[in-house]
Amino acid sequence: MALTEQNLIDFLKNSLNLEEQIKADTELFSTGLLDSVAMMNMIVFVEETARTEIHPGDVNLENFDTVARIVQLVESQS
Repeated sequence: MALTEQNLIDFLKNSLNLEEQIKADTELFSTGLLDSVAMMNMIVFVEETARTEIHPGDVNLENFDTVARIVQLVESQS
């Protein structure tokens, strides 16, 4: 399965029990919506779904603060 904005949003809402409305450009970490534990769970989901490895150096606000940036990072690695 390819990683898409929608399946990442669905994961965040369902697996992390988020009730807030999340869009592709919603800031996830800089607003405090997600914490470091949620980040780890999300990274596992992204790696398994996209069949890729997220390098520790890529885990920063520039790449992970929105769903759109996460998908963009994964697409740039393929």
